[in-house]
Amino acid sequence: MTYTNVLDKTEGNTNCFSKENLNRLFDSMKDRTFPQGSHLFWEGDTADKLFYIKKGRIKVTKSTDEGKELIMYIHQDGDMTGHADPFFASRHSFSAEVLEESEVGIIETADLELLIGLYGDFAIDFMKWMGIYHRITQTKFRDLMMYGKQGALCSTLIRLGNTYGEQLADGSIRINKKLTHTDLSNMIGATRESVNRMLGELRKKGSLAYEGGYIIIRELNSLREICRCEQCPIEICRI
Repeated sequence: MTYTNVLDKTEGNTNCFSKENLNRLFDSMKDRTFPQGSHLFWEGDTADKLFYIKKGRIKVTKSTDEGKELIMYIHQDGDMTGHADPFFASRHSFSAEVLEESEVGIIETADLELLIGLYGDFAIDFMKWMGIYHRITQTKFRDLMMYGKQGALCSTLIRLGNTYGEQLADGSIRINKKLTHTDLSNMIGATRESVNRMLGELRKKGSLAYEGGYIIIRELNSLREICRCEQCPIEICRI
């Protein structure tokens, strides 16, 4: 069976940087390898660095007062994460856990400020990246708050398809990462039992299927109708 990538996964959320400015960013990085299960930062840590994922996967989470974990992002190759506030002393609002051994470039705030001060075009590219990052966050909260758990689940499945999806010959989209129902529940702030029920309903409608432990999106438009999809650009509609 033939597969076609839905999204160019090598670009990540830094595709707003020109090649020249991306190289400037690379030159300022200090490379480090993080083992699986370690953390780039914890919620409440001083936010004095940004982190560029050269290889690997990073889960960014928020803890609730009840101790439940809400998954905000799952970053991969080409993504940059961290608190984007280089000119003010602040603390991280999230924690970043390493899902698999990862090669990460660390950018100190002082080096970032220097690049912004020296190169006007770099400052513009950085502002674009900040805008994309904030829009991803805003649209995720919109889905969670406005369209109920089912809408949030459908939006999350669409985002997963855009991020990890491969298109099958029949037009279906295979999410090329195995996800547990617990993973999905943590992405939308729901219980595992409610996610089980909602996925079962979507399978009965023919919107979804499972093959070899992978989720197959059969009817993308059906998911879009449930979450009232606003057709956001691909760089925004992602995990």
